[in-house]
Amino acid sequence: MSSNTIEKLKWRYATKRFDSSRILSDEKLNILKETFNLTATSFGLQPLKLVIINKAELKEKLMPFTFNQTQVRDASHVFILCIERKINKEFIIDHFKRVEGTRNTPRDILEPFEKDLIASFTEKDAGEIRDWMINQLYLTLGALLTVCAVEKIDACPMEGFQPEKYDEFLGLDKKGLASVIVLPVGYRDESDFFINMKKVRRGVDELIIDLD
Repeated sequence: MSSNTIEKLKWRYATKRFDSSRILSDEKLNILKETFNLTATSFGLQPLKLVIINKAELKEKLMPFTFNQTQVRDASHVFILCIERKINKEFIIDHFKRVEGTRNTPRDILEPFEKDLIASFTEKDAGEIRDWMINQLYLTLGALLTVCAVEKIDACPMEGFQPEKYDEFLGLDKKGLASVIVLPVGYRDESDFFINMKKVRRGVDELIIDLD
């Protein structure tokens, strides 16, 4: 990892105030979309969806469901990271069809893996599958935050919101989705109190164990 990358990671922080006059370009937005699509997930299943909101009136209406935190109103775009409400046999079959179509992998090679994965998910209860999907979502969140830092895009991951209200208001439940994380993205306002604060971290020497 280059020193330039480290400097960009040091530059990143959970932005509390966004400059509402600055909007992400289509190029920057597409980089974040591709990041979401390309992030690793277990089995490559991608049990996730990304909802993007940029309309001012809609962002304003989301504030009461986000404890009136102004990041949602003032950010260029609001990303809502969602999981599927259920993973069934058809979802897994669709994945293997995609593998077959993309890689031209013969069915006789794919079929044993497909059957094993269907059997594995059939044995899990809904809570286990939900926990697994949330784990995949956090992998994606980490990738988004890192790419935001590299691209000098500000972001603020937020668990402090009412998922049920978001799902109902935006009709996510009707789409078979459940919101997990709200991620406003855009550009920091220079008046943000946290803008020049040093990062507080335990440090490499304390966090890393090298087993020689």
